[in-house]
Amino acid sequence: MRPGMLVLADRGYPGVELWRGWATSGAELLMRLAGSRYSLVPDEVLADGSWLTTVYGHTDRRREHGIQVRAVRYQLEAAGEEYTLLTTLTDHEQYPGSELAALYTERWEIESTFKELKAQQIGAGQVLASKTPDGILQQIWGHLLVHYALRVHMLQAARANTENLDPDRLSFTTCLRAARRITMMPPADFFPSA
Repeated sequence: MRPGMLVLADRGYPGVELWRGWATSGAELLMRLAGSRYSLVPDEVLADGSWLTTVYGHTDRRREHGIQVRAVRYQLEAAGEEYTLLTTLTDHEQYPGSELAALYTERWEIESTFKELKAQQIGAGQVLASKTPDGILQQIWGHLLVHYALRVHMLQAARANTENLDPDRLSFTTCLRAARRITMMPPADFFPSA
């Protein structure tokens, strides 16, 4: 991590000591808070509804070594569940809470990608067949290239749609099945022109 980076992380990571260590790298942090792990008493409520608060480590019983963070609470429309984000981005005018929530929601795309690779493309419970480190690397690169090619195809399909579709709305499984069907088809007769 270094200055100029924004690090997004899921719940369970932002312990005070870890937060402090990561923040010293100069990177900005945006992390989901795990449930009711901390009591987030507002030090200052900001115009966008977010607030500055001080959090303390679980061993800091005297509350002497807290860190000030900004808390952003939002709710996903579909799920109805409330989420709380903590961030080092304390300027609510430059970094509105609604934009941080939308950005964090995009983080879930990597989780979908892992699922596509591990469970759908390779297959749940499958292991790489190669017996050598070089062979395993070759298989991993092969799977990554196939995934990339399928995602590029989905992006092109979304762009070709007159409704300006978001590629995330297309089904990876459907695209994968179509690609598998095409590769299993017998070669077509091909007569080169004279």
